[in-house]
Amino acid sequence: MPLHVILHGRVQGVGFRWFARARARSLGIRGWVRNREDGDVEIAADGDASALEAFRRLLRDGPPGADVREVRDAGQTPEDLPNPFTILR
Repeated sequence: MPLHVILHGRVQGVGFRWFARARARSLGIRGWVRNREDGDVEIAADGDASALEAFRRLLRDGPPGADVREVRDAGQTPEDLPNPFTILR
């Protein structure tokens, strides 16, 4: 099942997008990550179910300096996710 989440907490300014991109690519996951204007980070991803579960666990911790307070499901995953996983600006 695809993943579409919004991460709340200290998730901007700590390299979170680069962290997510590197982890997703290493797991063979396609999709994107972007900063939101409200200070959160949004991620849409798809791939093997076990890879997505591992990715979700990694997102809960984030990179050094991050403080992920909540990982909230954002609803339906957007169509046509890019491969390889990319950072949207």
